[in-house]
Amino acid sequence: MHQQLIDYINSRLSSPLTEQEVALVKETFVPKRFRKHQFFLQQGDVCKVAGFIVKGAFKQYTVDSTGKESVINLLIENWWVGDRESFTQETPTPFFIDALEECEVLLVNKHDFMEKLSEKRFIRQVIQMVTEKNAFQLLKRVQSTITLTAEQRFAELERNYPEFLQRFPQHLIASYLGMTKETLSRIRSNALKK
Repeated sequence: MHQQLIDYINSRLSSPLTEQEVALVKETFVPKRFRKHQFFLQQGDVCKVAGFIVKGAFKQYTVDSTGKESVINLLIENWWVGDRESFTQETPTPFFIDALEECEVLLVNKHDFMEKLSEKRFIRQVIQMVTEKNAFQLLKRVQSTITLTAEQRFAELERNYPEFLQRFPQHLIASYLGMTKETLSRIRSNALKK
């Protein structure tokens, strides 16, 4: 289970992890299984762990006063799960995160992260890369929501994350793209006719 995380880290470094660093990763990241529909995090809680998804998928979402869910993020293998702001600032999260499938995750708690990892060269490089990638993706997502049509947003998702279309139910894809499931159904139907 740890090998997947070690490979992920090594793929983002200029030089691979040392034996001591590999041992530290194995010692610090604890395996945990999540059942389908089990919460990783609930709105109002403080995020006390960050996780690397080895197997499975999660959705991150908000719920408004009428009970309507809005999907903020869909998360799959080799992605990180958690609320970074809540984790670092120790503030209540506005999000729910729950497992859409049986999941296997490697978890690190805040104490271990701060004591054992936060000053290590390899983790700082990975965090910088993940932070930059997430910032770029967020800006693209905001820009596409503001400027692109529903058809264009779907085409962009299909181009960038084709596995989402196989992995997630249509109503979650629609919410993630900021449209109704009927609109998404129409777009998919029209795309098949072309």
